[in-house]
Amino acid sequence: MEGSAPRRTRIQQEKRELILEAALEVFSANGFRGSTIDQIAEAAGMSKPNLLYYFRRKEDIHETLMQRLLDTWLAPLRELDDIGDPMTELRSYIRRKLEMARDFPRESRLFANEILQGAPRIMPMLEGELKTLVDEKAAVIKGWMRAGKIARTDPWHLIFSIWATTQHYADFDVQVRAVLGPDRGGDGRFEDAARFLEQLFLDGLKPKG
Repeated sequence: MEGSAPRRTRIQQEKRELILEAALEVFSANGFRGSTIDQIAEAAGMSKPNLLYYFRRKEDIHETLMQRLLDTWLAPLRELDDIGDPMTELRSYIRRKLEMARDFPRESRLFANEILQGAPRIMPMLEGELKTLVDEKAAVIKGWMRAGKIARTDPWHLIFSIWATTQHYADFDVQVRAVLGPDRGGDGRFEDAARFLEQLFLDGLKPKG
């Protein structure tokens, strides 16, 4: 079709992925402002001119990473099913978010860094795609409340609280492991956290009476 972008070759796609992986490491460690194209090129093991063939600006790399991150981050929330059992759906959501904290700590720190800077590069995503999805799922939770399946509460702040408590285990992982110590700070800490957060949220959401 006229005007469509040419398809990338396998090698071109592999090079882009290499750059994005290197950029994730650099951005998550240094933030956007503290990172440079030279640092990303060095981490990717390629020259700066070679990198600029694939991405013209640092902003383009960051935007690609943030869009991917938002897609990944929102996937568990998208799966919240209005026809499912509310407790089962919320338990699954809490566990999925903790799994992501365990498996994607760099992505979580990258997102947190952007938010702490006032989200100058992702505000349209937050006000658009993110807000639309959260409003949609808040309506699902309200429906469960109206049906008497869970206790009445503020659905938006419920979602925020699940984000805050689960992402803590990525953004503050060093602190968590230091405080828990070697006996409790191993991989089992995520299962311990899951059981605690399930009790905290699900017990609090049981219908009254």
